[in-house]
Amino acid sequence: MVFLALAAVSAPLISQQANSSAASTAVITFTLDFPQSNPEHYSIAVDANGHARYECTGTVAEDSEEQAYRAEFDMSAGNREHIFEWAKQAQYFAGKIDSGNSKLAFTGTKILSYQDGGRSNTVRYNYSSLEPVRQLTVLFQNMAGTLEYGRRLAYYHRYQKLALDEELKRMEIQARNNELVEIQGVAPALREIFEDTSVMNVVRARAKELIQMGAGGAGSGH
Repeated sequence: MVFLALAAVSAPLISQQANSSAASTAVITFTLDFPQSNPEHYSIAVDANGHARYECTGTVAEDSEEQAYRAEFDMSAGNREHIFEWAKQAQYFAGKIDSGNSKLAFTGTKILSYQDGGRSNTVRYNYSSLEPVRQLTVLFQNMAGTLEYGRRLAYYHRYQKLALDEELKRMEIQARNNELVEIQGVAPALREIFEDTSVMNVVRARAKELIQMGAGGAGSGH
């Protein structure tokens, strides 16, 4: 009876502590809105534990309908540390970061936000001359380029399997040239291809190789 009574009292306390911890977990989000590009809009959110979420809406083929795509994965420790360190150097986006140079070409409206238990900052910019913001922008855009492979591969696997080989060839070349970031974010799409016995063996072999590269840390550096 004593144990049950303590459990009854402690459970709400534990729940409150868990909720407090969840509420204070820092999250950094990068968003890009660039009309006439594909996708026109995407966002990448990373929390202090390294859990990342990529969301976008776009098309793959010219005649295909616009579809929403979402990928969740655990980011490499190195890139997570870079992101939060650069955010700290940029004062957690508390002030203006846009260069204000109207002569620069428009490369999409970019938004960086930082939220934790005590701060909530959001800034918009086209181009920033601040080095930590530039580093963040490059990393997030390279990450999006990698994660877009997942969106295309999922589409081709469902609607156009013959296109998989060429797409995976391109991905493999970029991975070997260290041009991809966080390959493990594409692992679910690659795994579905590898496990599908109706897909050509050479394609499945490429998917398996890329899964192993992602698991081994290839494409996780900056």
